Amino acid sequence: MRFSSELVPATLLRRYKRFLADVELPDGSLTTVHVANPGGMIGLQAPGSRVWLSRSPNAKRKLPYSWEQVEVDFGGGVELVGVNTGHPNTLVAEALAAGVIPELTGYASIRREVGYGDGAFGGASRIDFLLESADRPPCYLEIKNVHLMRRQGLAEFPDSVTARGARHLDELAAMAAAGARAVMLYVVQIGSAETFSLSRDIDPAYGRAFDRARAANVEALAWRCRLTPQGIDLAQPIPVTG
Repeated sequence: MRFSSELVPATLLRRYKRFLADVELPDGSLTTVHVANPGGMIGLQAPGSRVWLSRSPNAKRKLPYSWEQVEVDFGGGVELVGVNTGHPNTLVAEALAAGVIPELTGYASIRREVGYGDGAFGGASRIDFLLESADRPPCYLEIKNVHLMRRQGLAEFPDSVTARGARHLDELAAMAAAGARAVMLYVVQIGSAETFSLSRDIDPAYGRAFDRARAANVEALAWRCRLTPQGIDLAQPIPVTG
């Protein structure tokens, strides 16, 4: 995934109301930017951090800048971490089209945002990707963005309580029980991640939902990203340790 133009560096002043942050631009001016991330962003929002912004080509947009990346040192040196939770689906769509993820190749059709389920877990649902072929069961693929690292090399999810995330796992488990294939793919926007696990201390209910899903044969994959101010790509799979 390439950004439409190279990102702009800035200094973070504060993040607030979840979706807003104040930053100082290189010319010394102050501005408010959009934060496409509803989570806790643990360790990623310290005032004074160097952040990277994209600028919207839409001249009518109220907040022209969006916070895309932040520089963080988890113990191995400063690196970029992606905070925009809107990107993983685009990254996965590109990877599926290019056949990058071996476990998800060979399907004749790839559809996005397809309605599914019977609403038993609370409201109508849409799966991120539905992969289909005449010669195999359909594959329901859900994507989650990961940007939490509290110990060097270990990426974790979630970074805040997510009842919606637990519901997605239960819905995938229901699809697997009905004979479909179901996959949860964690996209880790941290290039130094070596393994992935759940932050069960942050959201025990999500951990229990994950265990139910795994027991129902829901597959769990994790891929780390390569990040630069020019773009982001899925780079390598990493082990899921539970």
